[in-house]
Parts: sequence; C-alpha cells; structure tokens
Amino acid sequence: MKADGNIVVGLDIGTTKVVAMVGEKSENDKIRILGYGHTVSFGVQRGTVINIVKASEAIREAVEIAEKNTDVDIRSVYVGIAGQHIQSYRQRGTSIRANPEAVITKREIRDLQRSMFNSQTNPGERIIHVIPQTFTLDRHQNLTEDDIVGMVGTTIEANYHIVTAQENAVNLIQRSVEKANLELAGFVLEPMVSAMSVLNDDEKQAGVVLVDIGGGTTDVAVFQDSVLWHTGVIAFAGNAITDDIQDTCKVLPLQAEKLKVQYGAVLPSAESNNLYVTTSSVTGRAPREISVKNLIEIIKARMEEILAAVQWEIEESGCENMLGGVVLTGGGAKMKFLPQLTDYVIGRESRLGAPTRYLSEDSPAELSDPIFATAIGLVMFGLHREAELAEEEALQQAERDARMAEMEAARREEQAAQAAAEATAAAGQAEEKAARPKRKLFDWPQKTKEMVVNWMKDVDDDEEL
Repeated sequence: MKADGNIVVGLDIGTTKVVAMVGEKSENDKIRILGYGHTVSFGVQRGTVINIVKASEAIREAVEIAEKNTDVDIRSVYVGIAGQHIQSYRQRGTSIRANPEAVITKREIRDLQRSMFNSQTNPGERIIHVIPQTFTLDRHQNLTEDDIVGMVGTTIEANYHIVTAQENAVNLIQRSVEKANLELAGFVLEPMVSAMSVLNDDEKQAGVVLVDIGGGTTDVAVFQDSVLWHTGVIAFAGNAITDDIQDTCKVLPLQAEKLKVQYGAVLPSAESNNLYVTTSSVTGRAPREISVKNLIEIIKARMEEILAAVQWEIEESGCENMLGGVVLTGGGAKMKFLPQLTDYVIGRESRLGAPTRYLSEDSPAELSDPIFATAIGLVMFGLHREAELAEEEALQQAERDARMAEMEAARREEQAAQAAAEATAAAGQAEEKAARPKRKLFDWPQKTKEMVVNWMKDVDDDEEL
C-alpha cells in the first residue's frame, strides 16, 4: 500500500537508535500507529550526523522494517532535528494593514508568519521554525491567534520564537535521508514534537517544562499559556552516563551500557547499598566486581549536572509560574528515582511522560515506552501539517475559484454592456432613419397617366388653333 496524505511517517534519527514510525488519523482526534521500524543508530553523534553512509544505512534498515510491518510503501518522511547546533531567539514582526476595516483572516496571519523566515540569521544558519507566541493589534495586547482572527485594526505585531540550525548539519541529515531513497517532507525540532506526544493541554496552559533525555542530547521545551516559549539543547545525556561508568569502573562500553540499564538509578536504596555485580572483563583478564552503590553515585553525579543545566534553561526562558512542573521523557528518563531527584534539584514536581495519551487503543502496546516519544510526536506533527497543507490548498483553490467567478462575472457583464450598447446604437439608428423625409420611389403608371393626359391636352389645344 502506498502512503498518501492520510498516512504519515516520522523518522527519529537519534544518537543510539533510528525509529521509523507509521501512523494515521483515528477517531476522536486520536492517532493510530500502523507499525514501526526500530534499529541501532550509526554515524550519529550527539544528535548530529557525522557519517552519511552509516546513517543512511541505519535509516534504510529502520524504514524497511516499518514497511514490512505495515505493508506501506514509504517514500516521504518527517525528520526530527536536534543537536548542539540548534539555537533559538525571539523576534518581533509587524504588518501595517492596507484596509483596517477588513476582518483579519487566518491567511493574513500565516503570511506574516511566513515573512519571518526572511529574518536575518548568523552566517551558516537556517531558520527551521517560526513559532507564534503573542499578538498585538493596535491597543489590544497579549492576544492569541484565535483571538486576533476576526478582529479589525490597523497594525498587527507578533512575537515569534525563531529556531535555527546550522546549514551544514541540516545538509548532512538531508543527504542521509535522500541516500536512503527517501523524500524529506520537513525538518521538525525534536523537543517540540516530543512535547506534542506526552504533554496535555492543561499542563501547557499552566506552564510546564518538557525534558527529553536521549542518548546524545537532552532537549528542553518550556511552555507557558499554551505557547512554546523557550527551547534548548544540553550536550549531555544517556551516553555521557555510559562513558562515566566505563571510565570509572574500567569496563568495556557494552558492559557499561548493560550496567546502566540493569542496575542504574539516581538515588540509593537499602537493597543497592550492599549489592555487588560481577562483570566479565577483557579476554584473559579476571572478572571485575562492581559496587552498585558506587555505580549509582556515578550516575547521580552526571544526572545532577544535566538537571542543573535544565534549571538554567528554565531561568533563561523567563517563565516563573510553572504549575505543570517538569515532565521527563526519552530513554534516559526511565532511570529509577529520577522524578524524585528532579523534584529536589529543580524544585518542581515532576512525572514520567509516556507517549500514549493521544494513541488509539489498537496501536501497539509497546509504544508506551518513553523512547518512542519523539517518533510518535513526529507522526502527530506530520498529520497536523498535512491537514494544514490541505486546508491551505483548499483555501487557495477557493480563492482561484472566486477569481475565476469574478472574471467570468466581469466578462458576462462586459458582454451584457456591449450587447446593450449595440442595442442602443441600433435603436438610435432606427429612430434617425424614421425621422428622415421619405423619398418616394418613381411611380411609372402614375407618371405615364399624367404624360398621356398632358399629351391629349396639348393635342386639343393644337386643334383649336
């Protein structure tokens, strides 16, 4: 089955995994996941592609698995983007309306948003998102998009959250996707789509911090009043913890990862204090015995550093009333006791976010794992974007139809005017002809009679003479 506008594929190219997620819109605004492909990632470091060949091979493998599981011919994908090269800032846009009495339309707001993609950036950077925050119309401030559409006024001002990425990093992802024989439908900021899959509307309204702890980076998104207010990327995540275990415990990388997954926690417990783990070492060397208590201390130290960086991002956002607290997601968020440590370090209530809130009941059960938050969010974004594109196309078609109708009406009006003018001219000519003296045609019988009478009179006159 060939994918169409009703089926969307999200591609999460992470540092440790590549996930191709296939989904469609379901009933009650839910998302039905038809299937997915999941494989180990290669050629990616801290969210950035460094080897096109290896990355494209991992992408192709994940996509092939997804195609096999869903019977969908995948040709186009929405791709998540993250990494240290991601930057964000606020920008203000202004539009002075030609007709202040005209009602503001959604199309007008979209045109202003699109114009912000022409904003000046640093050399080598590309704008990938322009996210509206608040609007001002003349003296009315702090309006949302829903508020301003339908109003009338002279000057529209808007605050936007601008997200940029390094051109080189974007090109490397694009080349990897295209080398896997796929079409790039669009780049999407990963923390933004992760938030779509795990946050609820109440949290975003109250103010909430989304923390997506992946393999290479920790992504942060801050929401306030249902608006994405700030995004940030922290250069440490799950792989940094694995590296710390490897260096401190003197074990191989795979052993360090296994220790982290099986025994890892961020706070000690009565059980872990006296627990030791024996691991195999390099061939020919004696096995090593590792204290789980020491292992937890290693993990705790790095996680505290990550959470301190999250706290800095929150302060940088300028948002204060965060009643929604912190929502943790991603593979690194599954660490034992992490919500408790987050409560202590950041000072806000936290919870683990799983991407199941918006999934239909017939979606695969294993998708409740936070490692799929970004991939599912990409499907949600893609479906929303496809709906927007269809709406814009319908609007453009309606405008084209309206213009054609206007042109046809103008043509008919011109034809009617021309016909009326011709009729008026014809009537005028008829009146003019009727007003002219009529010239009688030569009446041969009458003339002949008059000639005969005159001739006979002349003859009579001659005879009298």
